[in-house]
Amino acid sequence: MNYQADVCIVGAGPGGALLSHLLAKKGLSVILLEQNAALGQAFRGEHLNEEGEAVLKSHELFEAVEALGLLRMGKLEYYTEGRAFKTILPDKVVGHLGIHVPQTNLLKGILQETQHFPHFSCFLNTKVTKLIVDSSGRYTGVIATRDGETIEISSQLIIGADGRYSTIRKQAHIDFQKRKHGFDLLWAKIPAPQGWEPSIKMALIGDKQLSLFTQVGGFIQIGWNIEQGSFPQLRKKAFTPFIQQLTDQFPELSDTVMGHIKSWQDFVLLDVFSSHSNSWGTKGLVLLGDAIHTMTPTGAFGLNSALKDAECLASLLNKNTLAHFDVQDFQQIREQDIEEVLAKQIEKEQTFAANFINKAS
Repeated sequence: MNYQADVCIVGAGPGGALLSHLLAKKGLSVILLEQNAALGQAFRGEHLNEEGEAVLKSHELFEAVEALGLLRMGKLEYYTEGRAFKTILPDKVVGHLGIHVPQTNLLKGILQETQHFPHFSCFLNTKVTKLIVDSSGRYTGVIATRDGETIEISSQLIIGADGRYSTIRKQAHIDFQKRKHGFDLLWAKIPAPQGWEPSIKMALIGDKQLSLFTQVGGFIQIGWNIEQGSFPQLRKKAFTPFIQQLTDQFPELSDTVMGHIKSWQDFVLLDVFSSHSNSWGTKGLVLLGDAIHTMTPTGAFGLNSALKDAECLASLLNKNTLAHFDVQDFQQIREQDIEEVLAKQIEKEQTFAANFINKAS
């Protein structure tokens, strides 16, 4: 089956969803493709910062997301030996130190405000298998499988918003450079004890960061940095001494940790790296978000940068610019900001332990 649209966006993450909304609102026809059968199934960041919040509010989308559920962090605490020795409170004007938004709530909030546009379609369970290119070398569409059926989508512009392992980037043969940061990340999720306040809590295990983030629905997300590539060897060691390091720092979590993190299988491993490319696209094709500048989880910048990418790109696109859009225009606006964010991430990672040097006695 063949389809046609002004723009084909691959990847229904935050960047792809927001860009779909903004372009459909401008009157462009948009087809959004997502390889998963439901929104928000893949691992993605879930914390809005002040900039991401501002983007959603400026396009009158924040209220729709908030109605589905979000949680503002009220404080940041640094812990040692089972107690908080430093507390940071939010600026009164901002009112939070980050907002937890479940991925499904963010995407549904944006797309429910997009579905009423008659020239917008979202195809789930649809995996791109090939890019279509014309005789001049311009990309003009994609071939994909949708529920087992092969479909073809022709478009004036293809947007690759399909994450750190982007199929569109690979298919377009766009080179990128990966940078390892010396650590990988273990994720786990546990129920919060009764009375747990919305907060971010940090501790130092050896020389590695341990973070707790309160989540919507009464949960706590654990992010535990470990030495890069060490998990296969770590799994061979006894689990109890390892998890004891967590409960030593946060004794009030002992019961819920012991009840829900019982083995190495209860952690999810994230391969941590950042990446960049000298080219953000080519004729008829543009990349955004993690597809072109993967970020580490540090500071939760990835989600917010993708939203800013989408907002910027949408401001440059209209019916008249699509056919001759120059990706350099987009790259020149956003690249410096992305480089600054990546530098900020590296600084945060390298100086994290310094927060514990002058801890209270």
